[in-house]
Amino acid sequence: MWGYLSLLPAFLALWGTAGVWTVFALAVENRAVNLTEGFPYISRCGSYPPQSCIFSQLLNVGAAMASWVCILRYHQLRDWGVGRRPNQLILGTGLLCALGTSIVGNFQEKNQKPTHLVGAFLAFFVGLLYFWLQLWFCWRVKSPPQPGAPWIRPLRLGLCSVCTVLMIAMVALHVLKLRSVSAACEWAVTMLLFVLFGLFTVDFSGLDGCTLELRPCRSPSTRVAIPCLQQTQLSQAL
Repeated sequence: MWGYLSLLPAFLALWGTAGVWTVFALAVENRAVNLTEGFPYISRCGSYPPQSCIFSQLLNVGAAMASWVCILRYHQLRDWGVGRRPNQLILGTGLLCALGTSIVGNFQEKNQKPTHLVGAFLAFFVGLLYFWLQLWFCWRVKSPPQPGAPWIRPLRLGLCSVCTVLMIAMVALHVLKLRSVSAACEWAVTMLLFVLFGLFTVDFSGLDGCTLELRPCRSPSTRVAIPCLQQTQLSQAL
């Protein structure tokens, strides 16, 4: 039985995919980009109003959803036996990816290019690192059988590998000033990252709910009971 938490990664993937292509369609319709001059980068499509407003809101909401997915994944990996330090590293890269996504949406390329490029680096390169780290540490840990079919892990490995090749090609082609092909690689990388986030739907399928508890703890100096935030607990569906 699939719990409601499994809908979050799926909705994130659908939200992101539909959103960026909507921005692309608006940019073409408004002639903010000219397809006869070459295929545009995603950021170029979202640099001019009115689609720039939609682009900003799209990425802000997507970043918020991605952050929640990363937090839930952190607690799930903890339950699977991934160590505290590696798990914190994974969470940190995921949250940086979400932050970079928000920066890309709010600092358009034509207005704040250096800041925009920093956000793009976090969203793409650190985001890909987020998935590679999970593959590595999940492979090393001896955990109970994970949800989903046996082909989920090889599929993730294949998607991460293709994404890495495309990302290297994207940078190399941009340096060689083959901008249209580089932009096509960027769009492909974006779609693959959305798919990788969407695959968490399978991992979250066994989760029935999420509980956040507040318990009193004593301050070392005053010895007075104060509220203390405890770790989120994920309940498994039976």
